[in-house]
Amino acid sequence: MTATESLIAETEAHSAHNYHPLPVVVATADGAWMTDVEGRRYLDLLAGYSALNFGHGNRRLIEAAKAQLERVTLTSRAFHHDRFAAFCAQLAELCGMEMVLPMNTGGEAVETAVKTARKWGYRVKGVPAEMAKIVVASGNFHGRTTTIISFSTDLEARADYGPYTPGFEIVPYGDPTAMREAMTENTVAVLLEPIQGESGVIVPPAGYLPAVRELTRERNVLFVADEIQSGLGRTGRTFACEHEGVVPDAYVLGKALGGGIVPVSAVVSSAEVLGVFRPGEHGSTFGGNPLACAVALEVIAMLRSGEYQARARELGEHLHRELAALTGTGRVTQVRGRGLWAGVDVHPRFGTGREVSEKLMDRGVLVKDTHGSTIRIAPPLVIAKEDLDWGLAQLRAVLGMQGAE
Repeated sequence: MTATESLIAETEAHSAHNYHPLPVVVATADGAWMTDVEGRRYLDLLAGYSALNFGHGNRRLIEAAKAQLERVTLTSRAFHHDRFAAFCAQLAELCGMEMVLPMNTGGEAVETAVKTARKWGYRVKGVPAEMAKIVVASGNFHGRTTTIISFSTDLEARADYGPYTPGFEIVPYGDPTAMREAMTENTVAVLLEPIQGESGVIVPPAGYLPAVRELTRERNVLFVADEIQSGLGRTGRTFACEHEGVVPDAYVLGKALGGGIVPVSAVVSSAEVLGVFRPGEHGSTFGGNPLACAVALEVIAMLRSGEYQARARELGEHLHRELAALTGTGRVTQVRGRGLWAGVDVHPRFGTGREVSEKLMDRGVLVKDTHGSTIRIAPPLVIAKEDLDWGLAQLRAVLGMQGAE
């Protein structure tokens, strides 16, 4: 039995089967490459679902974390610490907002956004108690808590977890007319992903986000943008909303904010919105801890340079040109995405998304499937162009194209 087989067998014996990972066991990683326990190298074209936008082992982030590890890692929010003020101020500035409420995971941040919107609705908008409604989109993926899966349309994520939390209206993604019809005087927020990740990197029709922004202003409703996957450089802008000139009332951030080192998330909004909280009404022991703030501050500094957004934009244009060429071959039926982010629908005759992912793994490329025959491509923003091209050559080879390698 190989080391890989032994470790996977032990995992299967002692770990709940809530994931179905590809049969590779990673031991080390650097930049856009990972090495398994057998010493085989793989090109990472998933980047931890965008948590690793800056690559594995980014030296700036590692050094920031190491320096903070020697000082203090946790105080809880019972006390102040000397990295917190700068983190909040600089993240608010990056977002063009005023206040920050830090948490840890993306799901926690979405839950915080839901609580924020409801509290704002009751205290500021004047919605009657227990009557607040939030409009969401079908095909959404905002996390896996019991409240969040209550407004999911993914049966696999939702099944057997009821009873479900009320207070949500689900409308088709990309349809502003349906959203308008779903709104009532008790609607407090619209919660959307500017680009839906888990659904297969679904980009809404042009004009949709501006229409949502106009509608929410008109109805005195908060527009909450879940930019956990789409934000912080992935699409070629700091935020995906920027592509349509839209500024929401609140950003929900996570994944890349922690640089792939520690979980860091946050809701970022105005003083009017986040000012609804009073001491004791919401919190997190680890939220905004010194280690998280130190890493996130370095992430913010890197994003302020614009270097990573530009790289995602330029390499993304190249990626989408290369992928678009595949749609004319009958091997790929559709490609969607923006920046260094793509959903690729492989023709079913070449296999399911899982089967295509396994074939790519055998050729030293790691991607992840979703929904049938779709694979997602989201490499670290630091990937070298020649490495990206090599990875795309492996995809062409898997699809049986002549001269692919």
